[in-house]
Order: sequence, then structure tokens, then C-alpha cells
Amino acid sequence: MATTKIKEEMVKLIDLSKCTGCRGCQVACKNWNSQPASQTTNTGSYQNPPDLQHNTWTLIRFQEREKEDGSLEWIFRKDGCFHCTDASCVRVCPSGALSYGEKGAVRLNQELCIGCKYCVIACPFNVPRYDPVTEVTYKCTLCEDRITNGMIPACVKACPTGCLSFGTKEQMIAKGEQRVTQLVEKGIAASLYGRDYVKGTHVMYVLTEQEKVYAKLPVSPHVPITVKLWRNVAKPLGLLSIGAVVGAALLHYIIKGPKHPKEEGGD
Repeated sequence: MATTKIKEEMVKLIDLSKCTGCRGCQVACKNWNSQPASQTTNTGSYQNPPDLQHNTWTLIRFQEREKEDGSLEWIFRKDGCFHCTDASCVRVCPSGALSYGEKGAVRLNQELCIGCKYCVIACPFNVPRYDPVTEVTYKCTLCEDRITNGMIPACVKACPTGCLSFGTKEQMIAKGEQRVTQLVEKGIAASLYGRDYVKGTHVMYVLTEQEKVYAKLPVSPHVPITVKLWRNVAKPLGLLSIGAVVGAALLHYIIKGPKHPKEEGGD
């Protein structure tokens, strides 16, 4: 599995207290990555498309919630890859298509992807999406082509409200903690999401509600035990088994030589 030494960890901070659901980030992601739109149908929600797709790597989730006084409120959440420090998808990928970038991004090289969908199953955030047409998987890249050239991600550049920020891990954690303190002082149940999960993520949230309130946001996500067993036990044993079979076949060839088919009519 190909890996890259992380030289400087960069983090995208998403302050949900400032998100207006404008979807500027969603459009910017599609434009920068040349992702075509897909035909969708009305599902009774302003959210469109209904979920992340192989050609939609950033999605604004619209959630209508009833408050204690009976009134309704919107909750918006920008969804996409969290670029985990300990990424389940990297652990299980058998082809080396998934690896770590020098800024902390989790890369996905479609040229190496074999379409096994292990990453889709393993991801605790349910992010990677498989395309049955190309038979490979896709997800957010953290705009690695931009951030390694001194630019910020396209979604961050397009955000009009200051909901999205980008900087070093230390800067973004400090900014997130400061914002949480401000919101808590106003009586809002704010928290910083992502810092303490899967050894830290490179996309973090300032939440204004408890984790369980947000649709499709995992509470206390972690690397599944099945993924740990696959990486540390099953995968090495499988490779040893393959090696043993190949070795036995080679030994048989050396001792016995190639097996020639019998000639027709021979005794």
C-alpha cells in the first residue's frame, strides 16, 4: 500500500452556526472537479441530490426539525469525506488505490481502483460511492491539487458566510474551540466534532446541536473491529496462503517439470 509522509496537517473547519444552506460549496466542488449533474426526482425535500453520489462529493443536507415550542427550524450540514488520520478505507484497500497525502488528505486513485467496494463497506461515515458504469469508487479529494499548490479548497473559497475555514490542524482546532466557547456562552449546546475520532479527522465541525440530532452523522465514529481484524489478521493470512500456493506450484514445476498433454491415440 502506497503512503506519503504527512508534512503539514491541514484541516477544513465547518462552522454549522454560520451555514445558510446556499449550496455554494456544492456547486464549487462540481465545477472544480468537472462533475456532471445527475437526473433527480422531487423527494419532498430541498436537499438535492438525496445523498452523496459518485459525481457529488460535497452535499448540503437539509433537515427540518421541530423545536420544543412547536416551531420548525432548518438544520444544514455540509457532508463529504472526513479524511481520517486512521482511515478505514486505506486499511482495507487491497490495490493501493487509497493512500494518505502529504497534507492529510485521503487520496483515491481511480486508475488503481479495482471496484471491490471494500472502502464503501468499511467507512464509518458512509462516504465513498461506487459507480457501476466506470466500476470504480469516488469521493472528495480535499482539493489536494489545490492545497499542495498554495490554494484553499474550492468549497472554502466559494463559501459566502465564513462557515468554511482552512488552515493548519493547530489553527483550526484553536478556532473551533474558540467558536464553541462563544456559542456555549450564548446558551447553545455547541461542540467540536472530529478532533477525537479515528485519531482525528481533517474535516471538523462546530456543531450547534448534539451529534445524534444530525441526520446520517455517526455518533462517536471509530474504525470497525472487522476492519482491524482484516488489516491485522485476515489480510496477512490471506497473502501468506496465496504465497504458499504459488510457492508449492513453483516447487512442483522445479521437481516434476511442466506437465505435457498426452498425445491422442498414444498408449
